[in-house]
Amino acid sequence: MASSVRAYRPFSQLATILRQQRSRSHRPSSTPAKLFPAHTKTSFRASPHAASPFHTTAPHNSSGQVPPTDFEALDVLGGAPVPSTSVDVCMSDGFQLNSGVKILDGSGVLLVGGEAFTWRPWLARGEKRLLNKKGQWEVPNETFGLLGLLWPRPDLLILGLGPEIRPISPELRRHISSLGMRVEILDTRNAAAQFNLLATERGVNDVAAALIPIGWKEGVGASW
Repeated sequence: MASSVRAYRPFSQLATILRQQRSRSHRPSSTPAKLFPAHTKTSFRASPHAASPFHTTAPHNSSGQVPPTDFEALDVLGGAPVPSTSVDVCMSDGFQLNSGVKILDGSGVLLVGGEAFTWRPWLARGEKRLLNKKGQWEVPNETFGLLGLLWPRPDLLILGLGPEIRPISPELRRHISSLGMRVEILDTRNAAAQFNLLATERGVNDVAAALIPIGWKEGVGASW
């Protein structure tokens, strides 16, 4: 029967081995530790001539004042050509266009497709009246017959009703909508300004205007 034989060491030898292991564990490593320099703060000083890409404050001149804003440089339409049919002057009995054409004698003007046409919508009623019995601005549908001949038609029709704004009749609004156009109602001065802006921005084929002189008086007409 086989038996295992274990070798036993005396306690004196074990104590000597333990002391040797402890002395090895406290012995300094042969590899020197790396020394890192102490953390130092670095101060950055921006050059007075260096411009930050995120700096949005207007530069100051030598006197310490902010230079004035050039509003002409902010005009995004400054380089756009002005249409020849834009309105330069609204007169009591007519208009003067950018092309130099004058429409006088109390006539209105229809501006469409870069062309100007004399417009007298009151003639279809046989009297110089543009209001119905309810006080609404209303003219016969045939007075916009020229717009029905165009294709494609303007997207917007600006109505300048004279010296003041009036509501237009539901019948007239429906007729303009049936032509596929939106309508904007203003007094003639503001209507002319709106037409000038939109015709320059969008083009004369997208915007039309029908304007009554600012001197219009119901039952009398427009005159000096």
